[in-house]
Amino acid sequence: MSEQQNQSKTQALAALILGVISLGAWFIPIIGFAVSFAGITMGVKSMKSEHKNMAIAGLALSVIGLLITIVNVVLGALMVVDALAYL
Repeated sequence: MSEQQNQSKTQALAALILGVISLGAWFIPIIGFAVSFAGITMGVKSMKSEHKNMAIAGLALSVIGLLITIVNVVLGALMVVDALAYL
């Protein structure tokens, strides 16, 4: 296996791992955003490799994690605004 193939496999695997982590990291939005963006970046970088399926899976999981993180932030902000209305 050449160095280029090994690097693309590592990036695709990193995208997949970060995608799985992002599904649980949405509880803390700052971590959720960072992990999701890192997974998306790795997934996009490794899309042209032999391990395209792993990259697509990591990319999809990272995007889902990012969307859940955004929903968490919006709902949290709405709860704060609602709480401030009662003060």
